Amino acid sequence: MHIAVLGAGAWGTALAISAARQDHRVSLWARDAAQAAEMAVQRENRRYLAGHAFPAPLTIATGALGGVGSPLREADLVIVATPMAGLRGMLEQLRECQVPVAWLCKGFEAVPAGEPSPGLLGHEIRAQVAPALCAGVLSGPSFAQEVARGQPTALVAASEHASVRDALVRAFHCASVRVYANDDIVGVEVGGAVKNVLAIATGLCDGLNLGLNARAALVTRGLAEMTRLGLALGARAETFMGLSGLGDLVLTATGDLSRNRKVGQLLAQGLSLQQAVDSLGHVAEGVYSARTVVQRARALDIEMPISEGVVALLEGRLRPEQAVAALMGRDPKQEAL
Repeated sequence: MHIAVLGAGAWGTALAISAARQDHRVSLWARDAAQAAEMAVQRENRRYLAGHAFPAPLTIATGALGGVGSPLREADLVIVATPMAGLRGMLEQLRECQVPVAWLCKGFEAVPAGEPSPGLLGHEIRAQVAPALCAGVLSGPSFAQEVARGQPTALVAASEHASVRDALVRAFHCASVRVYANDDIVGVEVGGAVKNVLAIATGLCDGLNLGLNARAALVTRGLAEMTRLGLALGARAETFMGLSGLGDLVLTATGDLSRNRKVGQLLAQGLSLQQAVDSLGHVAEGVYSARTVVQRARALDIEMPISEGVVALLEGRLRPEQAVAALMGRDPKQEAL
């Protein structure tokens, strides 16, 4: 199988390495020609995933995707490994692609300030710009470093198209990575988007040393928020008890490798949002999608107090201690979704 991975960040690189270990031919495409040249010589991605050598079947590509030598020409599967901000442009370039396409990014597309329409999930962007494309998402609880090391991981291949789900399973299911198929792409994408916002809240909780009771409460009530929004958008409730819901939430909210959790911890230490983001060196999607999560919830009249608190914190309207006090000061209510 020939797999084209478009985007040479940490996660795209990790999946490219994992697939190449299974003797799939993998083309890892980098937009930055200088980065591509470095990876071709060094046989590793020292910028984003240092210390993980490329297997022999992994080759490096760069340049125009429609040009001579493009990794798309022989691909059986195309993986879009850009941040959420780059998905729309990439899908526009792939709209005529005849093989399955899947993206890795998690979140809602950011919208300019003052724009009345809410940000969209990946499958909603695809429906706008490439409606004929057979596409889906590969998601689930996963840190790039652990996949690159070959540590056990379970992922979800979600799409309305069976051909996409089957291609993702063939490409990435192996001794160290289990890939489960799911046709509820709405639920899988909502889980992947909202868990990043909740991880910021949990990082704040840990950074303020509020204790394990508080962390458990945030994760549990955060799952309720996630499920409420997902159901309103047409997802199935059981999806949120699976890998892309509860699984990804637990990993991102409690794992030390979580960039979104780290943002919350740094804010609790008194850093500004810009200082926290600059210190990461990588994208923390929750920072950029939190406002859109809340916008979608408000438009649907869905209550998401934890996510609302994160947005107020990120926008500087609340200090960390005030955000906690606002949540704890809410009126009593019946436990329910």
